[in-house]
Amino acid sequence: MSHFFLGVDGGKSSTTALIGDEARRVVGYGQGGPCNHVGEAEGRAKFTSAIVDSVSAACAQAGIDFAGIAFESACLGFSGGPADKEAILREILNCKRMTVTDDALIALTGATAGEPGLIVISGTGSIAFGRNEARKTARAGGWGYIFGDEGSAFDIARQALRAALRHEEGWGPPTALGEVLLRETASSTVNDALHRLYTSEFPRPRIASLAKAVDGAAAEGDAVAIRILETAAQQLATLAGAVRGQIFAPGDPARVSYIGGVFRSARILERFRVLVELGTVNRVDRPVYGPAAGALIEAYRAVNADVSLSGVPEVEKQ
Repeated sequence: MSHFFLGVDGGKSSTTALIGDEARRVVGYGQGGPCNHVGEAEGRAKFTSAIVDSVSAACAQAGIDFAGIAFESACLGFSGGPADKEAILREILNCKRMTVTDDALIALTGATAGEPGLIVISGTGSIAFGRNEARKTARAGGWGYIFGDEGSAFDIARQALRAALRHEEGWGPPTALGEVLLRETASSTVNDALHRLYTSEFPRPRIASLAKAVDGAAAEGDAVAIRILETAAQQLATLAGAVRGQIFAPGDPARVSYIGGVFRSARILERFRVLVELGTVNRVDRPVYGPAAGALIEAYRAVNADVSLSGVPEVEKQ
């Protein structure tokens, strides 16, 4: 009888499931909706739907029956952590072994294809996470948008708004960021934009999306926008250094990877690379796989299986 393994990346925008067979070959891929909130009744229903939709789609592609499959091992990683999800998952999925973890671990495992190293994640929020050869882990950041998330897309947008407000009030340097924010928010003044960004019309992900416009202003030579992006890169490199210092000896080489929309900025990525590699034996590499493949690798690892994957779909190759 064939044994199948399951890896799931449950995120704020979508859920991705991968199924692998005994030969470490990916045989099924499926997607569902977001599954990061389960506290309310509606949230639980959305979470359940996202898991069922993504895993059943992967099962269909693999040619196996979702209702009858008992996975040999499954690993599921979620933004927001696993604390309120495992009991629900055990009602939905039949697994001999189940690991429920956070998104940072599976992002690292996917990015390094299971090798030791560390990853910096910067999207709406930011965090750095690492694991060494002895499997000791460490993290830095991830404190949320009020107290942390330095170098994130939300923070970049926040700094841009602050810079635009200072310029509008006459106590900040000239910048085109005010015009950019007025255009992106359909506001009449920067102060008007400020008040609109406090409303439900602009949830955090939508505010974070303004970081793309800041990157555009930097590309056109706006000095304030350039400084904001370079500061973000510095903060992300600092998070990487903090994690490295916890789990790697000073002279040990460390593989550093990255993931998240902020790193789509060529300016931020290049500055991050220079700062992380400067005067060290660090090596910054682009991620090998996405988080769902990382979750599948962890599922194999739970039964001490070889972590080398084949047949990973292109959408999971970074």
